[in-house]
Amino acid sequence: MIFASINNLVKNYGNNCAVDNLSFNVNEGEIFGLIGPNGAGKSTTINIITTLDEMTSGSITINGMDIAKNRSEIRRIIGCVPQEIAVYPYLTAKENVEFFASLYGLKGEELHKNAMTALEFAGLADKADMKPKKMSGGMKRRLNIACGIAHRPKLIVMDEPTVGVDAQSREHIMSSIKKLRNSGATIIYTSHYMHEVEEICDRVAIIDKGRLVAEGTQQELITMITDSCTVCITTKQCDSSTRTTVINSLSNLPDVNRVSFEDNCISVDISINCNDISHVISELVRLEIPVLEVNTEKPDMDSVFLSLTGHEIR
Repeated sequence: MIFASINNLVKNYGNNCAVDNLSFNVNEGEIFGLIGPNGAGKSTTINIITTLDEMTSGSITINGMDIAKNRSEIRRIIGCVPQEIAVYPYLTAKENVEFFASLYGLKGEELHKNAMTALEFAGLADKADMKPKKMSGGMKRRLNIACGIAHRPKLIVMDEPTVGVDAQSREHIMSSIKKLRNSGATIIYTSHYMHEVEEICDRVAIIDKGRLVAEGTQQELITMITDSCTVCITTKQCDSSTRTTVINSLSNLPDVNRVSFEDNCISVDISINCNDISHVISELVRLEIPVLEVNTEKPDMDSVFLSLTGHEIR
């Protein structure tokens, strides 16, 4: 089921077109990655989705509501975790969460309960009385998340939530985001860390110069740039006649696209959709070629991004 639908979105700032007829859908209960190089239009798109900015033209529907007609209702079901840490340094962690949750109408016992639940979720329940000015960068990031989810939004927009955090905090944040999805939340996630996108995103949209470049699952995006992955098999040195026999034999196997054999390394390009290389190993055993080591080199999202945009992500 589609939860958020962005259709032909355009945003102009004077003569500058920041978003150019951008369209994509976000399914209910998924983590949707929105990635692109600097200046691609990600932040502008997010600002429009979260009602912080107006579109020039196009339409956005969230949970069946038109953003142009139901702005107030949509704001109540959205939680935003901005790239910049947006907490008050002289309020305690609990006071910060309660303040932001109160903006959505929560009060009394419900406000207290939701604030403590959000802090516990962020791993900060024991820091409820601590002020952010005494917190580490990673703790502040987690508090940022707690402030954005305490009102239990249906759609959570996270803009680079792990910037500048230590490895332990990043792992906690990644785990927390998965838990949010598993609890039924829909998440739009931006990041410049491709390994994060690979780890948590169900589907990804790549945008560049305000336009959609590609959209789909990671596997679908990878197949847009290649139909093969490479299996590198280490063996013993062989004479040229043996190498020719190996190349010819492996080339005739199903799902094998190309074979090369140099020194003690057999390189096999195999279909990206093939999850089993046992037939390749079995053929080498039949040919009495010793298999010392096997490594598979699969295209990753960095490769996809570079191929489709011409940029390395920054």
